[in-house]
Amino acid sequence: MTQGGAARRTVLGAAVLAAGSQLTGLGAGPAAAAGPAGGAAEAGGHGGGHGGGGYRQLPVPTVIGHRGASGYRPEHTIEAYRLALDLGADVVEQDLVPTRDGHLVCRHENEIGGTTDVADHPEFASRRTTKSVDGVSMTGWFTEDFTLAELKTLRAKERIPAVRQRNTLYDGRWTVPTFEEVLRWADQEGRRRGRRIWLHAETKHPSYFRSLGLGLEEPLARLLRRYGRDRRDSAVFLQSFEPSSIQRLSRLVASPRVVLLSAADTRPWDFEQAGDPRTVADLVKPEGLAWIAGFAQGIGPTLDLVIPRDSAGRLGTPTTLVRDAHDRGLVLHPYTARNENAFLPADFRKGTDPAAYGDAFAAYRTYFEQGIDGIFTDNPDTGALAAEAFRAARGR
Repeated sequence: MTQGGAARRTVLGAAVLAAGSQLTGLGAGPAAAAGPAGGAAEAGGHGGGHGGGGYRQLPVPTVIGHRGASGYRPEHTIEAYRLALDLGADVVEQDLVPTRDGHLVCRHENEIGGTTDVADHPEFASRRTTKSVDGVSMTGWFTEDFTLAELKTLRAKERIPAVRQRNTLYDGRWTVPTFEEVLRWADQEGRRRGRRIWLHAETKHPSYFRSLGLGLEEPLARLLRRYGRDRRDSAVFLQSFEPSSIQRLSRLVASPRVVLLSAADTRPWDFEQAGDPRTVADLVKPEGLAWIAGFAQGIGPTLDLVIPRDSAGRLGTPTTLVRDAHDRGLVLHPYTARNENAFLPADFRKGTDPAAYGDAFAAYRTYFEQGIDGIFTDNPDTGALAAEAFRAARGR
C-alpha cells in the first residue's frame, strides 16, 4: 500500500465523483520452480510484467476489478478496465475466448448476443445458432464463428440491464478488446500511473475450444512472453475453472496461477471429459488443495465456499477453506462481491428492490474477517474503501 488511508480516500472520492459526472508465494510446479526459457524482457517500464515484486507484495485484501468496473460500465471494455483502476482496483480481470482466426478477445462468454449489438447487424443474422458448450445448450452468436475483423464491427453493451439500467447509457460506445490490446493498454497505464498494472486473465471453456482446434493456452503464453508477463513475479494471474488448463499453462509460463472453484456439488468440465469423479467438494478438502498446490499458487472459490448460505439466502457457519488453503501455501481470491441486493446475502439486503444497493460494506467486512487474500468485485470503489477500512482497523 503506497498511499496512506486519508490520501487513498481522497483519491477514491475524486474518482467516484468523476465517474458520476459521466453518467511471496509457493513456487509450485516445474515452471514456477525454474521458469521457462526465453522469457521476454520487461515491456513498458512500470507497465511491464516483472521486476517489481511478486503477488505477495499486493495489498491484502487485494481488490480485483471483476471484468473491470462492471458495476458502472459495460464489462470487458477498455473503459471498464480503466475505470476500475481509477476507482482503486489493485488488479483488473479479463475473460478470454478465441475468434475463428485465433485471436484472444475479452468477453464473459463466447456467446455474445447479450454483451454486444450483434443482433442489430443483419449481415450476421445467419450466424445465430445453437451449440452445446460444456454440456449446456446455448443459442446465439459465438466468437469462434467470427474473425477478429468482423468482431471489431460490433459494439459492447450492458449484460444485465434489468439490474444495471444506468450502464445502458454506455451501450454502443466501445469495441470488443483483444487481450493483446489490453496488454498494450496496461503497459501504457503503468507508465502513466507509475506502477505495474496487474491483470487476472481467465481461460474460458478451454477443453471446448481445444476440441475445435482453438486451444487457448499456447496463444496466451505467446502473448505473455511477448509482453514480459511470463515469469513468477510477473504482474498477472492466470485462472481457469478447468485445472488441466492451469496445468498446461504451468508448463508454458511461470506466471502465478489460480484454479477457480464453482459450487461444491459441481465438477470441472475437464473432469467430466476425462471421467475424473472428483467434485469441487473434493478439491476443497485438504488433499484436494494439496493437489492444486502442485501446479498453482492460489484458488478462486465462489464466496459460498467460504461462508455457505442457507435456503433463505442468509450466511451460515464459515468453512475451514481459508485456513486449509493457507496451510498449503495457496492464496484465496473469492468471487464475486456486488453492491446490489440481488447479489448480496440476505443478511445485508436493504428493501425489496433487487437493483437497489444493500449494506455492501458489512458484507465485505464479514468476508475479509475470514482471512481471504483478495476479492473480485463489480464495484472497485466500494471494495477499495472496504479494504482500506479493514486494514486500518487491523492496524496494517
